[in-house]
Amino acid sequence: MSDADLIRSARFRQERESDWRRLSDLVDKAEGQGLHRMSFQEARDLADLYRQATTSLSIAREISLDRGLLEYLEALTSRAYLSVYAPQQRLGGIIRKFLTSGGPQAMRSSWRVTLLGFLCMAAGAIAGYFFYFDNPEWFFVFMPTELAGGRGPDASTDYLRSVIYGEEDGSGLGAFATYLFSHNTRIAIFVFGLGAFLCAPTVLLLFYNGLILGVFYALHIDRGLGWDLFGWLSIHGVTELSAICIAGAGGLKLGLAVLFPGQLTRRAALRDAGHDAVKLALIAAMMLVVAALLEGFGRQLVQDRTTRIAIGWGIGALWLLWFCMGGRKRS
Repeated sequence: MSDADLIRSARFRQERESDWRRLSDLVDKAEGQGLHRMSFQEARDLADLYRQATTSLSIAREISLDRGLLEYLEALTSRAYLSVYAPQQRLGGIIRKFLTSGGPQAMRSSWRVTLLGFLCMAAGAIAGYFFYFDNPEWFFVFMPTELAGGRGPDASTDYLRSVIYGEEDGSGLGAFATYLFSHNTRIAIFVFGLGAFLCAPTVLLLFYNGLILGVFYALHIDRGLGWDLFGWLSIHGVTELSAICIAGAGGLKLGLAVLFPGQLTRRAALRDAGHDAVKLALIAAMMLVVAALLEGFGRQLVQDRTTRIAIGWGIGALWLLWFCMGGRKRS
């Protein structure tokens, strides 16, 4: 760089440096405290000085000033751009928006894949039911030992009833509840995460979870405890099993985007489908937490079958109301 260029660069910096420093200070404040903490005058100065800095950067590029000055202005204008134009939304606002509109709208736009998820699990449950009555030994084929908790075709009817109504040792019930929650959480993670692999793993896992439910229910039907088990499952199962199906719907949405991208590339289709799929996964996670609370406390504290059914399906109705009505604009 010639002496003339150096002099021109120094003069250019000297004339504008005070504005750049002021802009840097305002950007620091916006980054550290947020725009909502700035006065009206500071916010206006931030916008004005940002526009001046971008003009200075354009001039500096045209007249080929020194590289250090260009890099400084590029970094400053990039930070200022984010402070001025990036969404200034706090975590509380993001959560509120998700609960009041984003989550329910994602559910409504994904109702077909959600229904498909429920149908996959229902098909498995029906198959498991008939497998059991064809040969009770199928129970041991489909049901994990830890999940059975000592229940099976060789268990007495009195023992099965004692588990339903919490007459056995409380620590055993707690251990079983913990395992059941971790099992269903793993299933939910897998049915969502593996959906992008052309949907097949998600469909198979939902069907398998249905098989477990089917043989388990058939065992209790066979012992005359069908309604008792229905109440036992209702208080937490309506929420928990729905969460698994919704997580599966998120996985199916990703898989269908890969299989049928339409006019988009598969990468673009997967990215578009991911917006709603992630929301479905968050809804499923939230429902699993609620189900864990119902399982850990409600099912142990409430022993009446009718009350269990009313609580479980009542909460299910509230979920459905949220999905159907949340985020709709009032006319």
